[in-house]
Amino acid sequence: MFVLINDTIFSEEEATLKITDLAIQRGYGIFDFLKTVGGKPIFLEDHLDRFYSSAEQMRLNVKQNRSQLTEGLYALIEKNKLFESGIRITLTGGYSPDGFNIAAESNIIVTQVDFVINRNFEKSIGIMTYDYQRQFASAKTLDYLKAIWLQPVMKERGDDDILYHDNGMLRECPRANFFMVNEKNEILTSKSNILKGVTRKHILKFGSQNFKMDERELTMDDLRHAKEAFISSTTKNILPVTRIDGRTLSEGKPGPVTGALMEEFDRYVYG
Repeated sequence: MFVLINDTIFSEEEATLKITDLAIQRGYGIFDFLKTVGGKPIFLEDHLDRFYSSAEQMRLNVKQNRSQLTEGLYALIEKNKLFESGIRITLTGGYSPDGFNIAAESNIIVTQVDFVINRNFEKSIGIMTYDYQRQFASAKTLDYLKAIWLQPVMKERGDDDILYHDNGMLRECPRANFFMVNEKNEILTSKSNILKGVTRKHILKFGSQNFKMDERELTMDDLRHAKEAFISSTTKNILPVTRIDGRTLSEGKPGPVTGALMEEFDRYVYG
């Protein structure tokens, strides 16, 4: 496999960064992740919008403009020849002079891996809730400390993911956005202090054609009245949630509203 570092494509074995990079010293940096289907990037412009927005929020300088970065992405896709894949664009804090301050120039790393989503409409997961608010919520940073620290707890409980809440307000999962269906068949998702995912954006776009969808401030009390739920991300598409803190939703299987959205999203992405 090949990797793009700044303006040069290297083999995986040759790709290196110096240990003075702030991503290594302090975990400072941002990233974005998109997928290719049939060799073509899906929702590329949306991902680039979020990437450059995250960089600006975290005061990181991107040397490449959008056209240069896009050109580099396509060159890497051509080099690796993976039709179904995941592409990660990482922007680091650069080679810091003192291991604490942001460097004048960031390093950009683009990697590509073989990645095929399991489009099994019957699969569902259970999640646990946890009181936590992610820092710089609207930026896709490298900070996943809490999520990784909670993995043993989650697995011990027999759950598959975590849903953050803060002062009684629902937020997001560590790597996905959360949606719920209430008793009126309204599809609801939290609107503040979250990373507004690219998949989330497109669900709100096409879903509103057939369902009432709303971004609003959701509470833990709203969650208790959910009759269906699902999470969304680039790596999961739409994934039904049928258990929350041990409570079973929609008789333990994907509900009808979630199922309809899954089918529509599958056509939307894969044709």
